[in-house]
Amino acid sequence: LFLQWKVKLPPQKEVITSDELMAHLGDCLLSIKPQEKSEGLQLNFQQNVDDAMTVLPKLATGLDVNVRFTGVSDFEYTPECSIFDLLGIPLYHGWLVDPQSPEAVSAVGKLSYNQLVEKIITCKHSRDTNLVTEGLIAEQFLETTAAQLTYHGLCELTAAAKEGELGVFFRNNHFSTMTKHKSHLYLLVTDQGFLQEEQVVWESLHTVDGDSCFCDSDFHLNHYLGREPGAGGGGGSPEKQRQVDQDYLIALSLQQQPQGTLGLSDLELAQQLQQEEYQQQAAMLPTPVRASPQGRGATSGRPVGERRQRPKQESDCVLL
Repeated sequence: LFLQWKVKLPPQKEVITSDELMAHLGDCLLSIKPQEKSEGLQLNFQQNVDDAMTVLPKLATGLDVNVRFTGVSDFEYTPECSIFDLLGIPLYHGWLVDPQSPEAVSAVGKLSYNQLVEKIITCKHSRDTNLVTEGLIAEQFLETTAAQLTYHGLCELTAAAKEGELGVFFRNNHFSTMTKHKSHLYLLVTDQGFLQEEQVVWESLHTVDGDSCFCDSDFHLNHYLGREPGAGGGGGSPEKQRQVDQDYLIALSLQQQPQGTLGLSDLELAQQLQQEEYQQQAAMLPTPVRASPQGRGATSGRPVGERRQRPKQESDCVLL
């Protein structure tokens, strides 16, 4: 709401208490006018406002939401969700079942998280072998997606979010402010550990395993996070900064599984791109060089900085 200028703070204010924040939100809710004129809809709107005002104090400690695994905007409707609806703030998650896994789709169905847990417990104690199998498949889905974000969910999330939109992303019992900038998703950094890092504002959301990058308020990569001033040749030219940013965006685009890579996992895609890079390097060397048959360069643990010290070629593919 602050980023959308729907709520404003006094100039130069650096600290706000939870009570002040709740007061701002309460004023914002009470200022909303119903769009429909009919008496029935106005009564329904007033009931939603009353529900939201009742839930408002819980915002200081957290809200309970119950995801459904069928869509990035699918949640079990509760009074908590009414706050997001009234304020016009989209609420997203990326915990989806992959449609290419029909067994998991059948086992999970349209159930919410709470309903799925109950189903697993019931199925595991059933004497019907089919129900037991279905319960095990559902349990395996929850175990393999414990990060509460899947590759299918990330793709759907990227497609559903609108360019420049500000929304809320739910994952691992946390809410984050999310935006979409130049077709890529970013989360607002609010971790206490980055309090003194003025150039760390956004964190990229492009992988499931949490391997992200940090950006400033203009979405430029922060390449020197954690380095001492002057170390590593900081303060590069704007042209170099733009080139590195462009490399990063290209790498992200490649990771979005373009034509010919559908169905590949993140690791398989990285191995494929690494194999192509090895082949390009071999073609430029005067003597033949055998590429790694397993394509394990992506997981060799070699420092990224060491790799980038070699002369950069136009055809190189840089994995970030």
